[in-house]
Amino acid sequence: MDFYTIIEKARKTGKIEKGTNEVTKTIERGTAKLVVVASDVDPKEITQHLKILCNEKGIKYGEVDSKKKLGISSGILVACSSVAVLEAGDAEKDIAALK
Repeated sequence: MDFYTIIEKARKTGKIEKGTNEVTKTIERGTAKLVVVASDVDPKEITQHLKILCNEKGIKYGEVDSKKKLGISSGILVACSSVAVLEAGDAEKDIAALK
């Protein structure tokens, strides 16, 4: 199961937050179940702190290759640097299967 599919499932049946500022807030509050970041974000400093925060809080973290595709799977028509899954919905088993 790829991260794009998990994000899309969670968007349709659960709840997600989009954008680095919103994602940072969900990590700090401890409400994120999974954080996915696009690796083609430029400059890298925009999303660099997210992996560190996820490690500190014990939140699952993943990277995808394209912010454009991440935006599409998030249900928006523009590129998206990062997404947090708050309520997994039908993607619960997929997220649990991630290492």
